[in-house]
Amino acid sequence: MSNPQNRRSAIKNMITGTIAVGAAGTLTSFANAGEKQHAAMELKGNINQSVCPWCYTDITLDELCAAGKAMGLKGIDLLGPKDWPTAKKYGLDSPMCNGAEINLTDGFGDKIYHETLIKNYSEMIPLVAKNGYKNLICFSGSRRGKDDETGWNNCAEGLKKLMPIAEKYNVVLVMELLNSKINHKDYQCDHTAWGVELVKRVGSDNFKLLYDIYHMQIDEGDVIRTITDNHQYIAHYHTGGVPGRNEIDETQELYYPAIMKAILATGYKGYVAQEFVPKRPDKLASLKQAVHICDV
Repeated sequence: MSNPQNRRSAIKNMITGTIAVGAAGTLTSFANAGEKQHAAMELKGNINQSVCPWCYTDITLDELCAAGKAMGLKGIDLLGPKDWPTAKKYGLDSPMCNGAEINLTDGFGDKIYHETLIKNYSEMIPLVAKNGYKNLICFSGSRRGKDDETGWNNCAEGLKKLMPIAEKYNVVLVMELLNSKINHKDYQCDHTAWGVELVKRVGSDNFKLLYDIYHMQIDEGDVIRTITDNHQYIAHYHTGGVPGRNEIDETQELYYPAIMKAILATGYKGYVAQEFVPKRPDKLASLKQAVHICDV
């Protein structure tokens, strides 16, 4: 992410609140997609889209929900219990819940955090289910000198203890893939292959991956092939322009219409969340443009 501290701060605030509550075409297609934001037209709706509020720090959640609903969003990502009522007020889903994690660096990869994490997730999983939601985010945390084998073993040990309760409540714990090159130095789950191996070791349909397109373009590239080959291990997607995690239009290197078509071709029925940080003054216009770009 272009400013990881903003997201860390946002997550910290959300956790505090939780505790308190208990491609066909060329680059001209980008321009055409951008122009659609000014047209009164229905979305195709083949992609269920949501948005991450931390990217809009100067817009209230109420304002974001109202605007998002009007432009065709179906959900708001990265919300915890204190914010679920706001999303529900606008008829919006919470397709990727949070609030059980400690932070992005202290995760399942270190056994010293297992006791806290198991307690947090054991309490949060029933709340997620009770409110009608499905996915709950989690993190590997930093590598801190651990080799891959140690990281896999530590993560699997902690996550396996949570699978019985996750399976009981039909909630999926979803580990996010983050780049360790630019934004999250030393993060261990930084390549799809690493995450896929962990999913196999945990061995439950209630543990999968969050494939962040921005992060994985930075650390490994080959986005469409990777999604196509590993879609069965992926529960959720995030967007973001490369470089910089800004608008996903012609100003960056990824061609999102083709990526969305590849995701659809796998039979995916879940959500793609817009997680770019707008550079332009009219941030909601940038969001609306992105919604149309991904509406394939």
